Amino acid sequence: MEKTNQKIQADKIKEFVLNHAIYLVLIALLVIIVILEPRFLSLLNLQNILAQSSTKILIALGAGMILVVQGVDLSAGRAVGLACVISASLMQSVDYAYRMYPNLPDLPLIVPFAVAIVVLGIVGLAVGAVVAYLHVPPFIATLGVQLLLYGATSVYYSSQPSGPQPYGGIKSSITTLSTGGVYIGAFRLPYLVIIAAAAAVIMWVIWNKTRFGKYMFAVGGNPETARVSGINVKTTLLKVYCTAFVLYAIAAVLEVGRIGSASNGTGDGYEMDAVAACVVGGVSLAGGVGSVGGIVVGVLMFTVINYGMSFVGINMYWQYIVKGAIILLAVVLDMRKFATKK
Repeated sequence: MEKTNQKIQADKIKEFVLNHAIYLVLIALLVIIVILEPRFLSLLNLQNILAQSSTKILIALGAGMILVVQGVDLSAGRAVGLACVISASLMQSVDYAYRMYPNLPDLPLIVPFAVAIVVLGIVGLAVGAVVAYLHVPPFIATLGVQLLLYGATSVYYSSQPSGPQPYGGIKSSITTLSTGGVYIGAFRLPYLVIIAAAAAVIMWVIWNKTRFGKYMFAVGGNPETARVSGINVKTTLLKVYCTAFVLYAIAAVLEVGRIGSASNGTGDGYEMDAVAACVVGGVSLAGGVGSVGGIVVGVLMFTVINYGMSFVGINMYWQYIVKGAIILLAVVLDMRKFATKK
């Protein structure tokens, strides 16, 4: 009897370790970083990590929605890049010598946000239509769109009157929004964190308290069952892709303010970090499983590790190896959970 209880206890521990292995690995990496450089645990670093995570949270929430409906978006980074160059060209100071539009008046901040949202919203609808109506696998559809968006971004970027160069002279209203903050005692809470938190709350409500959210998880769990149940699968997919790209657009404008410039290379690789953070945060690649809270935690953990490796001076090439290993481990564990569930 005692041996049986010991075996049950050992199986529970094994199951816990397997189910939480990715978190244990990330925590171990964080401990190593802190041991190597104790100064990593500072308020300034916490502020920087939160600020860097904020726009990534918006992108990951969009990518997470597409993962939930059994898709994967390889175009997210290039979509962000397109919105970055478009919005940056509309947010240059009127006294900047190398403006994209020399005769453009000083526009209110809502205009670049609106333009970016409309442009990427249309792109999202188009991608959703290709997936929903033409039945092109999301991987292939978004891979093709990734190339199209990069080409469009580069054409727009190269059409500047002064020739292709990073968009500079970004006006202070957006840089203040993206780099400013409010002080809570000695801690400065970035405005970006407040925006990201508000977006996460709104998306939590959409995911958990609306018909659209319930339909999204139903389609992700089993599209055919959802269709038989009376859910319009195609319309749901269109809404998911459109919403995801709108989130990319908002993140892009804020990213321009945070960086202070934009080029046709902005956004490169963002989709990999977003998908990795989603998987680390518990969004299943098989679809139908995921949470807003998990995505936020996944982004924060991934950002902490990225920032920490740079902080202690780990070679960039080794950082790629570590990040790749984390992504592979997360995917392997996700597939194991899916196989066990089936």
